[in-house]
Amino acid sequence: MSNPVVLIVMGSDSDVPTMEETAKVLTEFGVPFEMRISSAHRSPERTGKLAHEAAGRGIQLIIAAAGMAAHLAGVVAAETTLPVIGVPMGGGPLSGMDALYATVQMPGGIPVATMAIGKAGAKNAALFAVQILSLTDSSLREKFAAYRAQMAVEVEQKDQALQASRRL
Repeated sequence: MSNPVVLIVMGSDSDVPTMEETAKVLTEFGVPFEMRISSAHRSPERTGKLAHEAAGRGIQLIIAAAGMAAHLAGVVAAETTLPVIGVPMGGGPLSGMDALYATVQMPGGIPVATMAIGKAGAKNAALFAVQILSLTDSSLREKFAAYRAQMAVEVEQKDQALQASRRL
């Protein structure tokens, strides 16, 4: 696989199953990536170094996933000028709402694009990454357009199946 252009960083190994959705989509589109575990709170120096050095390694954007206090995306965004996409993880006593608020409520000047909680957010983070990367990659732009067109076809097919089953 060629050099990664997307860095997926997670606060814990418990986030891996959810973030496999991100990996699956990026793989489907042929976008090279790497996955790392680093915590904003338990390994702040390591996290800062990963973010700070990412651009120099050819990374073009970072997807950061964390639960609970979920400061990972913000810490990463503070250490790089690359686009950062945050994915709040579900679970915990507040079912991921704490992670959502911690990810989305960034101070002015340090933006983090924030996706939905959990697997839907993990999938959308990858799709958003593809959209960003497609700004300078026409092949990726074509793949994304085909993906969206196929989604529309699938919806129409499901509607046709529903209509056929209702006529019985």
